[in-house]
Amino acid sequence: MHRGNNMSVIRFNKAINMALSEEMKRDANVFIAGEDVAEAGGSFGVTKGLLNEFGESRVVDTPISEGAIIGLAVGSSLTGLKPVVEIMFMDFMAVCFDQIINQAAKMRYMSGGKMSLPLVIRTQAGAGFNAGPQHSQSLEALLMHIPGIKVVMPSNPYDAKGLLKTAIRDENPVIFIENKMLYGLKGEVPDEEYVVPFGKANIVRKGTDVTIVALGQMVNKAKSVTKQLEQQGISAELIDPRTITPLDKDTIVNSVAKTGRLVIVHEAVKTGGVGAEIAALVQEEVFDYLDAPIQRVAAPFTPVPYSKPLENYFLPDEQKIIEAVKKVCIGRQFPQLVGRD
Repeated sequence: MHRGNNMSVIRFNKAINMALSEEMKRDANVFIAGEDVAEAGGSFGVTKGLLNEFGESRVVDTPISEGAIIGLAVGSSLTGLKPVVEIMFMDFMAVCFDQIINQAAKMRYMSGGKMSLPLVIRTQAGAGFNAGPQHSQSLEALLMHIPGIKVVMPSNPYDAKGLLKTAIRDENPVIFIENKMLYGLKGEVPDEEYVVPFGKANIVRKGTDVTIVALGQMVNKAKSVTKQLEQQGISAELIDPRTITPLDKDTIVNSVAKTGRLVIVHEAVKTGGVGAEIAALVQEEVFDYLDAPIQRVAAPFTPVPYSKPLENYFLPDEQKIIEAVKKVCIGRQFPQLVGRD
């Protein structure tokens, strides 16, 4: 963790770029591969400039074949290299699920721990660009279900850089999910070296009345909501898990034990989402502390629409989060909410 004072304000995509550059300088075994990651700098400019800095032997454009990209990652990591490969859109991971689920996730277990797979799969997720149902999905729940891989979901530039550096140094496969709507987000990032550990949630805001657990870009919407709730006399504690595998169960459970109420927010569809796992975990661990049913704010069970108005309706927004919080808080303790729309 960082404890210095020198900070710079940079965008989310630049933070990832800096992490890649620093880790490639630190370790000659680290290399980048993927579609258009070299001269083009990636679809969202995240790898821009790295080809000039490190050359074509370490920044490699690949054919349009997700299976080949992940096969390259698995094979090269087994030889001691440390690939950071990019799957251009998370939707395309369906093409290479066998390589991820049955190869990358299983090799270390099947070798009795003798094989290491220090590989990172960067991928872009989320809606908001009117890209439709095949370029806008959030599929993290599918990946959370698979033992043997770690799943990371940063919400800000600080975490994006620190978590990616941790991912590259890990000896296990890591899937690093970047929400496309976050690339332009600005935030403070230390000038000094730092990393952010896996499995340690960030308590973005402390509170006493309700716990909000939000994933990825939803953290920023929930943060805005906590300020609005404060004006209505509700103290909300906001938790950003940062990683969903491993998941910081203790921070979530301890928070709910304190507040007695839980709202979970994620962009993916509600059915079978990460929110369902968190809700079940809390119910198992601290059911007696709950003062209201757990609420989930997530997308409806439908493909992501092309239409901008429909896409806006599809995505969770601040108003939907506020409504969920009010639903768990209405009652004797918060009479100011009774009767409000």
